[in-house]
Amino acid sequence: MRFAILSLLPLLGPSMAVLQPNYTSSAGVSIYNPADFFTPTGPWSLMSHAGDTLYIAGMRGILPNNTLAPVGLPRVRQAYQNMAELAEMVEVELYDCLRLVVYTTNMEEYRDLCNQVQIELWGDDVNSYPPRTIVEVVRLNEDDIVEVEGTFYMPRKRGRREG
Repeated sequence: MRFAILSLLPLLGPSMAVLQPNYTSSAGVSIYNPADFFTPTGPWSLMSHAGDTLYIAGMRGILPNNTLAPVGLPRVRQAYQNMAELAEMVEVELYDCLRLVVYTTNMEEYRDLCNQVQIELWGDDVNSYPPRTIVEVVRLNEDDIVEVEGTFYMPRKRGRREG
């Protein structure tokens, strides 16, 4: 359902389509927690913007109803889709990604799935893939299997709202 809503955003015009921050510090750091997204599982925000950089917190395979997608490819795909949807909400494209960090609890089992989803999102041109670090960890939040965080270039000069 979120994909259907997001596809209508261009029809709303730029003033309504761009997500507004929930909070902006005196130094200009904007914090975002979209109301129509999943609820963070602790005292953290989904993304922040400072200067020309957008930081998206580690996304897990959480569905809009705050439940986890099934283990395996659906969960990995949902984690990446959550990151991509957050970027899209502030008019940032996947190709503006500066860096990805992926955490997994089982490199052997989930690395290839992460690779598959990245190819689905960024295409077959290896020259368009953002730099990525993938790390195997002992445990993730709520015993999840993968977490994906993204850092994106979000210049103010391209007409995006200052945050």
